[in-house]
Amino acid sequence: MSVFARIIVILVGLICFFIMWLEMFSWEKSGKKFFPEPEPGYFHKTVSMAANQGLYNGFLGAGMIWSAFIGNKGSAVSTAVFFLTCMIIAGIYGAITVKRGILIKQAAPAAVALAIVLLAG
Repeated sequence: MSVFARIIVILVGLICFFIMWLEMFSWEKSGKKFFPEPEPGYFHKTVSMAANQGLYNGFLGAGMIWSAFIGNKGSAVSTAVFFLTCMIIAGIYGAITVKRGILIKQAAPAAVALAIVLLAG
């Protein structure tokens, strides 16, 4: 995988870590800035669910960053492709079920990174 592709994959991994932080550690305080509150007290009621989702985003971020440091080019590319594809699917699902903006904030950066990884290797 090229140096440029590795940097882009790391940046997208950092997006996942930001989402993880938001959902696991700042849901009640900062969640309202990013998501609509469908009912009063929603963020308080869903703090455990959000923390669980955040954990998954952390795994995605860790996988992307890990892929950037794999020495074998083929393994690095296939690992990055897997984790980026997972993020794209999660972003599409989130856009369908929660908020359309998730498509731009989550799926689009991963799709751009995936294209770069596949083109640059």
